[in-house]
Amino acid sequence: MLKKKYMILSGLAMLAGILTGCGNNKMEIRDYHTDIFGQNVFIFTPEDDTAGIQDALDKIYATQETAQFDDNRYAVYFMPGEYDVSANVGFYTQLAGLGALPTDTKVASVNTYAEWLTNPQGLHNATCNFWRGIENIEMQSDTVWAVSQATDMRRVQVDGNLTLHDNYGWASGGFLADSRVTGYVDSGTQQQWLSRNNSYSSWMGQNWNIVMLGDDTAGVPEKTWPEASYTAIEETKTVREKPFLVYDKKDGFGVFVPDWKKDSSSYGWGGETPEGKVLPLKDFYVAKEDTDTAATLNQALSEGKNILFTPGIYELDEAITVKNSGTILLGMGLATLRSTADNGCIVTENADDLILAGLLMDAGTTESEKLVSIGAKENAAPSLIADMYFRVGGIASSGPCKAKNCITVDLDNVVGDNLWVWRADHGDNVGWDLNTCKNGIIINGANVTMYALMVEHFNEYQTMWNGEDGTCIMYQSEVPYDVPDKGQWINPDGKRFGYASFKVAEDVTSFDASGLGIYLYNRDNAIPMYCAMEVPDITGVHVHHVITAYLNGFPGMKCVINEAGNSILAAGQTAKIIDYENGQWR
Repeated sequence: MLKKKYMILSGLAMLAGILTGCGNNKMEIRDYHTDIFGQNVFIFTPEDDTAGIQDALDKIYATQETAQFDDNRYAVYFMPGEYDVSANVGFYTQLAGLGALPTDTKVASVNTYAEWLTNPQGLHNATCNFWRGIENIEMQSDTVWAVSQATDMRRVQVDGNLTLHDNYGWASGGFLADSRVTGYVDSGTQQQWLSRNNSYSSWMGQNWNIVMLGDDTAGVPEKTWPEASYTAIEETKTVREKPFLVYDKKDGFGVFVPDWKKDSSSYGWGGETPEGKVLPLKDFYVAKEDTDTAATLNQALSEGKNILFTPGIYELDEAITVKNSGTILLGMGLATLRSTADNGCIVTENADDLILAGLLMDAGTTESEKLVSIGAKENAAPSLIADMYFRVGGIASSGPCKAKNCITVDLDNVVGDNLWVWRADHGDNVGWDLNTCKNGIIINGANVTMYALMVEHFNEYQTMWNGEDGTCIMYQSEVPYDVPDKGQWINPDGKRFGYASFKVAEDVTSFDASGLGIYLYNRDNAIPMYCAMEVPDITGVHVHHVITAYLNGFPGMKCVINEAGNSILAAGQTAKIIDYENGQWR
């Protein structure tokens, strides 16, 4: 039986093939597809009939609006030009322009709404609007981007205002980077958000933990903690923007790889292409879900290829193993790597200068030790992990999905840019003893930086930071809802109930974190969790702006960091620490 995704254009008029490009890079696009990328990738051109484009966009959204745990995956690309269409972005959908600049590709309207999860009070609940992205495009009207975790809006221009909620319904995001909004940004009900290297006229809305990093200061609110929930940091110390697909009539398809930036602020493209390089498509092995296996992917890597994953589910019976420095693994349309045995999905060995981006990792029904393992290398050059999402459970499968740890980073000088690491709290085969996973992320490497690190619902510590000279800017975490009794959730010291969300190892001497939100929902048992964060009480380990919130359920939480901070004992209560270092706090 054909999967739904291959039938999405049924009912559309058959289209004549369009030949674009020149020389050896001529490419035929038929029915919005090309053999290069297959049936899960749509490519629109300015010469296409507007009504036909709109019909295709509407059909994709109709299948994906509510498809929270579906296996369909789509990437929707627009050739440079102007399009009088309206696109709504649903689950497992990436929408992007193919120009060198966002302003090369103009679309009348792009939005994401949350009507599908309207609650009995009529609120459009966006807290489950996961797994989607918009990149490298200009949106010529006000834009609603009502999303939560595992989403990205990167390198876009919004001609108007950007709203991050749907009519003030709940929302739990999110990530915006390297973008220009000509009007205001309204975060509304968003519980937390990281805005990195953006420009906007002003920012409206606040809830618990809104972080502006390297944004144009003209639009950043003047008030910060404790008067408002904003944390503002003027410059991004080090970052590399995520690579993106481009098309040139002369050279054909390629992947633009931006250079590293130091001490940057505002968006980095302006009226000209940022510093970087275009890698031709011949440097990449273009993977497809219906033909590729772990063996074919590892063979391509052994031949020195990067890998471009077209949208789909890649069921792996062994890990994809990266041994060459400088390797890029880039996903299109939320391409998903799923373990089918006790294997991981990605392992890197003695390699640096890596880029892992745009991929969703799924645990399988046989327990994996780690889904991703970033191995150590001496004198490591910087590496990037961007828009990488991890999931243990929730999907329809033959049984509960399991792992011991989602991602371990042993490599030095890694930058993480928008990670959601999630042990599922809803979906199929979900429960404390079902979709088990002890820890979300373990960081052992030195000089690791994380921007927008979100880790939720694991059985023990959500985040374990063992490496020196680490930095974390914007952290979001909910501890598990489903602990069945006190005896199954005891701190390793044997004296306290509950695991802190964020654990910095006792022997770490240098660490800095800013803008952290850690939330408690004791749904299934009255467990008095002790503290949200554990850190060494020494000079050199500094935490700036951390908030705890008691969402609902049984009380409560005694402290915020170690023994410091107020208790939260009733639903709706919060407790804040502005600064913490060496046991001193305010």
